[in-house]
This record gives sequence, C-alpha cells and structure tokens, in this order.
Amino acid sequence: MDFKQLRYFVAVYEEGHVGRAAERLSISQPALSQQIRHLEQNLDVTLFERSSKRLLPTLAAHTLYNHALPLLDGMQRAREALGNFKGQALRTLAIGVLQTVHTSLVPQMLERVRKAQPHLVVQIYELTGLEIERRLLNGSLDIGISYLPPRQPGLHGVMLYEDELTLVIPADHSLREFKKVSMSQAAELPMLLLGEEFQIRQIWQAQLASLGRRPQVQAELNNMVGILDSLPHTRLATVLPGRSQKEHDDQDLLWKPISEPRVPLKVGLVCRDVQRQQAPLALLRTLLEEVMQREDKPLKAAPGLDSLS
Repeated sequence: MDFKQLRYFVAVYEEGHVGRAAERLSISQPALSQQIRHLEQNLDVTLFERSSKRLLPTLAAHTLYNHALPLLDGMQRAREALGNFKGQALRTLAIGVLQTVHTSLVPQMLERVRKAQPHLVVQIYELTGLEIERRLLNGSLDIGISYLPPRQPGLHGVMLYEDELTLVIPADHSLREFKKVSMSQAAELPMLLLGEEFQIRQIWQAQLASLGRRPQVQAELNNMVGILDSLPHTRLATVLPGRSQKEHDDQDLLWKPISEPRVPLKVGLVCRDVQRQQAPLALLRTLLEEVMQREDKPLKAAPGLDSLS
C-alpha cells in the first residue's frame, strides 16, 4: 500500500463511482479499477461491494478511509513545509463562489485581500454548489463561499450572513401590487429558473416538494444576470436570494418576499480542514464582515471558527 493507492481509494470512496473518481483523478477507469483491486489484494480485504450503479463501501473501507485522510493530509503538509526550503512555498488561495451569492462581495473582498496579503495570489472560481464541494474534497479548492450546511460529509461551514429566497417578477406582472407572495401563490407561477445543478433551484424544489408541489418551469438559464435581463421581456417569474437586489436593482423588476413559509438561506465559508485553513478562514471572514457593514447590512451574530455546521 502506498500513498498513491490511498489517494485513489479516497476518491472512489467519496465519489461512490469509478467513472467519477477517475475523472476527478484524471486517470482512466481501467487503471483506477486495477489500483483498487491491487489495494484489496495487498490488504487481503474487500473494500467495495460492486453493483450495476455504484460501489458500496464495506466496513473495512470505512475504517481505512478514517485512517487514510489524516495520512494524506499529513503528507500534503509535509510537502508544503519542505517547499519552503526550495523557495516554493505555496502562495495561492483558491476560492470557489456561487454566482447567486451576494455578488458585490467578490470584488470588494479581492481588493481587501490584496491589501492585507499583497504577496498572496487569489484564484476565484464561479461554480455550482456541488462543484465547490467536490473541489474542496479533492483539494483543488481551499475555501468555498456557499450555502450552509455543506451537503458532503467531511466538510465544515462557518456562518457569514443570512438571506432569504425572494420572488422576482416583471414590473407589469399580475402580482405587482402584492407586498408579499405566499409559497402557494408562487408555486402556481410559470418560471424562468436556473438549471437543476444550481443550489438555489434545488432549495426551491425541495421547499415546494414539502408542500407536495413542483415548480412550473417554462425556461431555464445557467446565468443569474441572463435571467434578470430576460424577465422584463416575459410574463415569467424567478426566485433568487433577496440580497441580490442591491446589485441588480432595475425599475423593470420587482422583488417580492416569499411568506407562508419564508425560505431562509445561510451563507458561509466552507472548507475541508478547519485547522489547516484557520488563517485564511479568519482573514476572509473579517474582510467579508467589513464589506457587509460598509453596505449598512450588518451581519447577525455569527459563531466563531470553533462553531461549525
């Protein structure tokens, strides 16, 4: 057993599927399957029960996974520490951000990070929630800015601020005079929505499903700005985080709170290893709080870095 086999095993364990794990590792499926078979032979245990749809980890796999993670993390830390002796210490911070998260945060955060850490190269990627969590797990992202709680085991969240799902309609919509729109009313509306891979869409569908309803989808776009630009030319509605109104306020659009029930959203920093990312987590949280306070939208009291979701 070597570290490469452990890394391959962790990918298959977390993905539950050889094809997705091979894609994540950038190797072929046959090569990955062979490595897992060799690992099982070397350890003389069965790690996965094979089925037509996915791989099911055995009790031995759960045990190995719990031991493999600290070993792999320790090896990564060792490599980074040794890089200091070669003048190759990592000076980058990779952040994944949802496009539906408060969009003014990113440019203002970027400038503040530059001033606070001028030698740090910040890499920002606009991704779906699922992709943020996958990249955090495979190590290609350091921190995500996403909705809480994280859906993947092994990830931790630090609260930043609260938002809520809001109905957005054209200014001439039949509900224009309503101060609020009930969930049952919104469920009846034909909608232009983000695709199903977006977390906002998933949250909306789950909320409707709890009422025994489904969204009335008439069209989809994979870009929030495109949706807001298109709405005034339609009779459709959409649902987006309420804080987005500040950056996308348009006299041709009306933003209506949803009630009965409200749909709260929690936004936070997400990472895999809180201890390892303690410094950048603290830096980003402080800087993002400054941004929110400057916009006269102070954060609600949020838990410290030791209070995780």
